[in-house]
Parts: sequence; C-alpha cells; structure tokens
Amino acid sequence: MRIAVTGSVATDHLTVFPGRFTDQLIPDQLAHVSLSFLVDRLEVRRGGVAANIAYGLARLGLHPLLVGAVGSDFADYEVWLKEHGVDTGGVLVSAERHTARFMCTTDADNNQIAVFYAGAMSQARDIDLTRLPVRPDELGLVVVGPNDPAAMLRHTRQCRELHIPFAADPSQQLARLDGGEARELVDGAGWLFTNEYEAALLQERTGWRDADVLDRVGAWVTTLGAGGARIRRAADGLDVTVPAVPDVPVSDPTGVGDAFRAGFLAATDRGLSAVPAARLGCSLAALSLAAIGPQTYEPERQALLGHLTRAYGADAARFLAPHLEGVR
Repeated sequence: MRIAVTGSVATDHLTVFPGRFTDQLIPDQLAHVSLSFLVDRLEVRRGGVAANIAYGLARLGLHPLLVGAVGSDFADYEVWLKEHGVDTGGVLVSAERHTARFMCTTDADNNQIAVFYAGAMSQARDIDLTRLPVRPDELGLVVVGPNDPAAMLRHTRQCRELHIPFAADPSQQLARLDGGEARELVDGAGWLFTNEYEAALLQERTGWRDADVLDRVGAWVTTLGAGGARIRRAADGLDVTVPAVPDVPVSDPTGVGDAFRAGFLAATDRGLSAVPAARLGCSLAALSLAAIGPQTYEPERQALLGHLTRAYGADAARFLAPHLEGVR
C-alpha cells in the first residue's frame, strides 16, 4: 500500500536576522507596524509541506506519491524529488502560475516571521484523487496537508467517499478556515497533526473541546518543539509525551515538523505503534533541525540509531533498527 501526500509544494527563501524581533516591537504602536529587518544571509531551498513530508518518507525507504499543484518552473525541483525516491505522478503543472513561494526570516531566538505566496497551489482543487496514477484501493493513507482550502476539503471528502484512511494536517491553513471547514477536515481522520498553537486555534475554530476532537479522530499528535510530541487517543485512553532528542544543534527550524511527520508515518506504515513512531519522528526531526533547509538532511542509519539510543535508550534503538533496513 502507498502513502499519498497532498499539500503545498514550494520554494523556500530563508533569511536570518541576527537580532530579536521583540526588540523592534513597540507595544503601543502595534496597530501601525512598519518594520524592515537587515538579514545576514539568504538560502533558497526546496520546500512545501507535502514535498518535505514526501522527501522524508522516501529517504526512509518508502515510495510516496506527491500530490499537489506547481508551476512550469518545477522542472529542476521535480528531478531532485525523483532522484530521492518521490513519485511525482500526482503533480499538476499550471501553465499560468509559478510554484508557490515561502519567504521566512528567523531571529536569534528562533522566532519566525513568514509570508506565503500560493501561486499554482490555488489550482490544487482541480486534482481528483480517482485520477491519480495509483488506484484508490492501492492507497493505505492520504495525508491531507496545508494546501488550497478547496483542495483540502475536496481531498478529505474523496477519502471518505472512497474509504481511504486519511491524516489531517491543516497546519497554517487553519487561520483561513471557518468553523465548518475545520470540523470537516478533522472529522474521521485516522491521525490529526498539530503543533501547540494550532491545537488551540483548532479548538477556537471548531468550537470543540479536547474531548470533542479526540472523539472524532483516531489519534491526535501534537508537536511540542523542544518538548517532543504528545499523543492522545480516546479509544484506549492513551496520553503520552515522547521527549525530543536533547542537545541538538539548531541550524534552521523550517520543516522540522514535516520531518517529524515523515518519521512518524513511515513507522506506522511499517506497523509500529504510536510511541516508537514518535521516537523515530523526533529522531528524524533532530537531523532536520541541524541542517539548513527542509530537504538537505541525510537520514543515515547510524545517525538515526545514535539519536534513538541517546534519547530513548539502547532497547528502543534495537527495537527500531530492523525497521530502518531501507536507510543506508
């Protein structure tokens, strides 16, 4: 069975501000903000949530299908993804718009200010899951990641109609959704992924309490940054926090959550339960955090096992080792 990853495909323009954003904010002038930050460097990297997750899955030995909309400027990026094991047969190429752009500045405290230009992503709503190069009954999971909102809703509805398990990862698009849309995207998901802020925003948008959300999903995974990840499930009362890998050098936080999702989903695809899956997710996230750009880390087997051993012990590493046979 295959994993299809739907969502954004973008080019990331990453800059670093050596100071702190908060030092530039005047509390009684926040209604009239006009700021310019002189940054130290510019990195142009391949990104987009769907592409980042697909990259991580492929580097762990899976053959994910990327599903998204891009511009005619995607050619070099497509070659890169194919060379790294990603099936791009689900990508729609727009003749009118450029591939989406993510522009982000990170300060000395690892706070980020970002803008996102959707570009060709607005045409993702035209993608029909029944017309992919993989039959619906060959899909073990569809990840519904941040994308054009109409596309997210269409793909979620099609998953229900076709009885395909899906993971809901609305991410930054929660801010654009109304309550009904947010509820529809989450209801029935096998996995729900959020970070802490998104978890609070999801409840504000849906009007649901924690228990209401848990009753509507298989399990809720909330990433906690340096605190690791919390996994909750109503069916058996599971409520556990898996700590992050400690003492990881921070080079760039962009895409770290995507790497976690890739590690987590690769493990569950291989039949592992939530806790070891989160451990692999945190270990892959640690490799991403130490690299600049969301698709430059190298998930080498020994590096992953080293993180697993240091963070969770030798037994945890030995347990996961047989599931890393596809990693060099």
